[in-house]
Amino acid sequence: MAHFSGEDEVMLQAMLRQLFQSVKEKITGAPSLECAEEILLHLEETDENFHNYEFVKYLRQHICNSLGSMIEEEMEKWTSDQNQDEESGYDTVVQHVTKRIQESKEYKEMMHSLKNIMMVVVESMINKFEEDEMRSQERQKKIQKEKSNSYCTDNCSDSDSSFNQSYKFCQGKLQLILDQLDPGQPKGVRYEALQTLCSAPPSDVLNCENWTTLCEKLIACLSDPDPVFSDRILKFYAQTFTLSPLHMTKEIYTSLAKYLKLHFLSRENHIPTLSTGVDTSNPNVICLLKKVRLLNEYQKEAPSFWIRHPEKYMEEIVENTLSLLSVKHDQSHLVTQKILDPIYFFALVDTKAVWFKKWMHASYSRTTVLRLLEKKYKSLITTAVQQCVQYFELCEAMKAGEILGHSKHCGSKQKTFYYSGQELQYIYFIHSLCLLGRLLIYTQGRRLFPIKLKNRKDLVSLTDLLVLFTQLIYYSPSCPKMTSAAHLDNYSPASMVTEVLRILCDQKECAMECLYNNTVIEALLQPIHNLMKGTKGAPNCSETALIHIADILARIASVEEGLTLLLYGENMNSSEEKSPTGAHIIAQFSKKLLDEDISIFSGSEMLPVVKGAFISVCRQIYGTCEGLQVLIPYCLHESIAKAWKKTSLLSERIPTPVKGLDSVSSVNQESQNIMAWEENLLDDLLNFAATPKGLLFLQRTGAINECVTFMFNRYAKKLQISRHKKFGYGVLVTQVASTAAGAIALQSSGFINALITELWANLECGRDDVRVTHPRSTPVDPIDRSCQKSFLGLVNLLPYPAVYELVGNQDLPNKAEYSLREVPTCVIDIIDRLIILNSEAKIRSLFNYEQSHIFGLRLLSVVCCDLDTLLLLEAQYQVSEVLLNAQEENILETSESHRNFIIDGLSVERNHVLVRINFIGGPMERILPPRVLEKGDDPYPWPMFSSYPLPDCYLSEVTRNADLKQDNDLGKLLLCFKMSDKQTEWIENCRRQFCKMMKAKPDIISGSTLLELLEKFVLHLSENLSECYFPSVEYTGTLNY
Repeated sequence: MAHFSGEDEVMLQAMLRQLFQSVKEKITGAPSLECAEEILLHLEETDENFHNYEFVKYLRQHICNSLGSMIEEEMEKWTSDQNQDEESGYDTVVQHVTKRIQESKEYKEMMHSLKNIMMVVVESMINKFEEDEMRSQERQKKIQKEKSNSYCTDNCSDSDSSFNQSYKFCQGKLQLILDQLDPGQPKGVRYEALQTLCSAPPSDVLNCENWTTLCEKLIACLSDPDPVFSDRILKFYAQTFTLSPLHMTKEIYTSLAKYLKLHFLSRENHIPTLSTGVDTSNPNVICLLKKVRLLNEYQKEAPSFWIRHPEKYMEEIVENTLSLLSVKHDQSHLVTQKILDPIYFFALVDTKAVWFKKWMHASYSRTTVLRLLEKKYKSLITTAVQQCVQYFELCEAMKAGEILGHSKHCGSKQKTFYYSGQELQYIYFIHSLCLLGRLLIYTQGRRLFPIKLKNRKDLVSLTDLLVLFTQLIYYSPSCPKMTSAAHLDNYSPASMVTEVLRILCDQKECAMECLYNNTVIEALLQPIHNLMKGTKGAPNCSETALIHIADILARIASVEEGLTLLLYGENMNSSEEKSPTGAHIIAQFSKKLLDEDISIFSGSEMLPVVKGAFISVCRQIYGTCEGLQVLIPYCLHESIAKAWKKTSLLSERIPTPVKGLDSVSSVNQESQNIMAWEENLLDDLLNFAATPKGLLFLQRTGAINECVTFMFNRYAKKLQISRHKKFGYGVLVTQVASTAAGAIALQSSGFINALITELWANLECGRDDVRVTHPRSTPVDPIDRSCQKSFLGLVNLLPYPAVYELVGNQDLPNKAEYSLREVPTCVIDIIDRLIILNSEAKIRSLFNYEQSHIFGLRLLSVVCCDLDTLLLLEAQYQVSEVLLNAQEENILETSESHRNFIIDGLSVERNHVLVRINFIGGPMERILPPRVLEKGDDPYPWPMFSSYPLPDCYLSEVTRNADLKQDNDLGKLLLCFKMSDKQTEWIENCRRQFCKMMKAKPDIISGSTLLELLEKFVLHLSENLSECYFPSVEYTGTLNY
């Protein structure tokens, strides 16, 4: 294929023609181009002669020549590997080799070369087809001149490869249909002509020379008062949309869009007005809505395939659509007498502007839409903003009761399929809101702002629009009656605005430009201000609106930039900021809600939901160290704990439902609500454990045991956490285990028991539900993949405070016999069964002795990195002595004077652990032996030992001159500490000098100097109450040696 000649091109063309002729019948029967592609893709499955086609043979030979040797090498290599290893159980030779070949460089080069050659061949065939088509048309014209009244027969080219071999309309046939469609013809003649047109292939109709004239006739027929005739025209349009490629459907779409534009601009047509409303049972309205709906359905489908066609087709569809939607009638008359524009009818059939969402999804179409909106059709955005402003002004001017009363009146008319003017305005508002929300997601869309509105001096900026959206949440009525009861929440103003703001919050760049500023935050917090101050004349903010506001605030607080804004405002470094920031206002309001200091919501069923929503915002704040520091003065942990205790007492007092009484359902519902609120409060308390100081606050509430039990129950269910939570319960387990009280709570909740049981099942038992078809493969890794999660869980669970509480002053069982069904349930059992294996009974009790013991040694190696834990285990269980005895038993005596250690996985692991726990220091002070064997004659050159002292080769030769020298600056600083009374000044100097020396001369700070510095630094922190999180405790116990 490197040299592609003209003869090769002719040969390939012949092969392709043979393939096309063979599959012609299957392709011509396909209803669309996509179906034809699917038929070709699955041809091997459906055509028994597939492998006999010359083109298929050619491809097979080409693949063999290009990749044959590589395929054989891969097959041989895979076969040899399988002789050494056991079968994996799911890979086959075909899958393996195919995957390797497809990832190879040779395969990519072959595909690139083949693609280029086929493009040349196909392009040549297309050009030849166009030439033959032109000659065919010329012959057809000559025949028409000779026989003008005859019908044409099949006159297709011999080289036609368009997969469309059906009959074609000649000019005489089409002209006859045009004459029969004339409005002066009888109904029967017109119906018959239209039926003939609908039964003809749309591609043949659109390719005829008289298509322009036919298009004008069809547009004229769309205005026919006869609904049956109009429906048949729409059927032809729908059939064309379904069965024709884009360049043909584009013509139909354009003609329908232009017709609708002329229809709305014509004064002869009776378009409904706002005052009369829209009666969907009216035949004229039904006909108009059908045309709009057909256009809208195509709008939503077009983006799925127009990327495969030239950009000019997509541009023409977009421009015709925007031109239609921008149509405006003369506004000289009153607003109530305003004739409805096309956008109102599009809003009726597509209220949430799904068509615009799909058009803006891909960059291919989004670029064109935004360019046309900016240059020619910006009025569409202006009217959308104007509609939102008008709706807000209506909500602001009218009382909520009047709005709801009017909506109820409209709701009664809806049963007769009638939309009043106010309902039409609301539907248009929802459409505009969704359109603007989608527009703001993208950078180019935001650049369309600011917008100039009529009767408004100032421009509407992005911030103004976001403030408007925010105010709509608490100014608008919560229950508009424009839809059925099942869809009220989906179309309520607050819900729709909140949905838009949620999307904006999830887009970081968009949120930073639109939402993260003081003006928008103040607008969100305005109803909270009013409620706390009891401002008269302020809008009556409902519980639902507050829940929506809390949702948006929680999403803002979940991002670092948003949290910073809530904590410090935009001018975080300015000292002029006197008003409280968002975090303070939210904390104050949440505390008032918890303490029930706001009387307006007393007795409300929604009050617990409102409380939970705002505590969720606080949780995003106090889940960080700086956020908790800001919220400390409000003592939220105490308020939450008080509310939890109160709710817990209520849940205990709920009467047991009695069967047969009417109160059963109400009691059940009440109990479910109380239990849900109780769990919510526990979760809020638990999240204080995200920071060390927050964990101290949680411990002081006295609810740590209940919180950990709740966490374990949720953790055991493996529930998916919210996307706005920074971490799951695994992180909280690690945090809780870092304190003694937390470790005891984890043990009493059953968490540790469940974790160890799961570990033992993976390590020793395996999975019982797996059908054994071949023996289980021997693990290659020291810790099998199935046990890695349990290993990490244990490591995170065992800092020193937890180890002391779970292990301190407890002896090992050291039983004489262990049952094979005896499963460990605590940390002591893990140490006894996996780490300190000092008896034959323990070894015999393990099914996988080596793997399980290595797991225990690895766990010991990590846990003993904490010096306190190492000293505790050494003092109680003499870990080093046990490991040395095990090494002694692993010696093979070859003669009286020569002893060799048996090198295996366990001896190598024990050697590593012994060096790690007996030599303290970093890589410059000790050398840890590797855990893997080396290649060569001596696989493990490191000396093993079974007694003290340890070989010197594990100690690195560190120059000790640095210990003898002491930097003058640091020495002066340490001496000044004894004479200075200014502790704060000393600590700042110490930090600054330490950082300076670490950058310039890091080798100087070592040994006794570093020890003295750390001791004095810790002494200062313990004496400074502002720096001390946990109170210092003097231990007066005695040590027993």
